[in-house]
Amino acid sequence: MIICKTEREIEIMRVAGKIVALTHQELQKHIQPGITTKELDTIADSFIRKHDAIPSFKGYNGFTGSICASVNEELVHGVPGNRELKDGDIISIDIGAKYGGYHGDSAWTYPVGTISESDQKLLEVTETSLFKGLDEAGPKERLSNISHAVQTYAEAHGFSVVREYVGHGVGQDLHEDPQIPHFGPPGKGPRLKPGMVLAVEPMINAGSRHVKTLADNWTVVTADGRRCAHFEHTIAITDSGYEILTKP
Repeated sequence: MIICKTEREIEIMRVAGKIVALTHQELQKHIQPGITTKELDTIADSFIRKHDAIPSFKGYNGFTGSICASVNEELVHGVPGNRELKDGDIISIDIGAKYGGYHGDSAWTYPVGTISESDQKLLEVTETSLFKGLDEAGPKERLSNISHAVQTYAEAHGFSVVREYVGHGVGQDLHEDPQIPHFGPPGKGPRLKPGMVLAVEPMINAGSRHVKTLADNWTVVTADGRRCAHFEHTIAITDSGYEILTKP
């Protein structure tokens, strides 16, 4: 069941989303060679709590981090630890914050130091694919129009779209209906309505679309070991289009 939020609920979610966005901004100051993913996690945890929110991911199904920190070939759900970032790495950071009983959720992939042209293209195409999808978000539009726009743009630039992990509704629960694939034909799925709150999050691989989960039962990596990127915003459908909730 897709839950449409009231304006009061969306106002709370604006605050949750802003906290997520500000946490991204804070972490970006610290993403540099030599820092560990655990140190980034500690910074994020403290920052979120100082803003009267709690990390959405901490303890979620047993997850030990407050953020997901996924490096290079790691796609999603990277567990923060002692891994030190190196010049030329890329790191995807997924952040959730719960404020007033509602979640905000956003992921971004960042360069560490100086990265290759191919990695820069991967980041740019993945980020743009997110906004190509959001361009299709609005009242009465079909949900799969978002999916199709992401896939069309990413594949036109030589990249592949992960099938196993999808976007989702957001609200009092971190993951709500509907599921939002980032691939497929247009014109399918439910029609979007004002008050729907959605997390759209393309996950794009430089090589094949296939992924696997490591022995920690969390970290998802590309099957071919090539690099990948992940960009995500939480949006609310409005009477005239959409509003990004995870912005500063």
